[in-house]
Amino acid sequence: MSIEQIWLEYKNSLRAFLTTKISNPADVEELLQDILLKTHLNIHHLQDQRSLKAWLFQIAHHVIVDFYRRQNKHVEIELDDIISQQENKTVKAELIKCIEPFLQAMPEEEADLIRKIDLEGYPQKEEALKLNISYSTYKSRLQKSRSKLKALFDCCCDFEIDKYGNLVDYHPKQKKFC
Repeated sequence: MSIEQIWLEYKNSLRAFLTTKISNPADVEELLQDILLKTHLNIHHLQDQRSLKAWLFQIAHHVIVDFYRRQNKHVEIELDDIISQQENKTVKAELIKCIEPFLQAMPEEEADLIRKIDLEGYPQKEEALKLNISYSTYKSRLQKSRSKLKALFDCCCDFEIDKYGNLVDYHPKQKKFC
């Protein structure tokens, strides 16, 4: 995948992420350019194309930290928060491996919605346009598909969620009820 293709696919998501952390739109655009440059200079270090999105957002995170350092703003990050974030990433990475068998158990159209939006990061509006359906209809179908996937997961495991709604841990159920 070329740098242009990568940028076309992820630029808006990265901008949205930056906007949640940086209030000044001009700073957001400047940081977006920093991310593009770092992506261009370091793309050869990416070993697995499947982790491209995570890699880009890791670059974005580092660019934000550098931004606040340059601004002499103190960003307090508690050690417990860092550990919790790493544990959440580990738990999510383990569960992502489990998703495919569940998706295969779902109707193909519903599984494809989840793959495109949640796993591959395609924009919902663009996908709705491709299918020639309204955005609200597309969102409704996606929500229904997610609910079915969640029900399949709930049959398999018990989940621990923190007060912010983040996945903390999971425990496989001894008996399969579904």
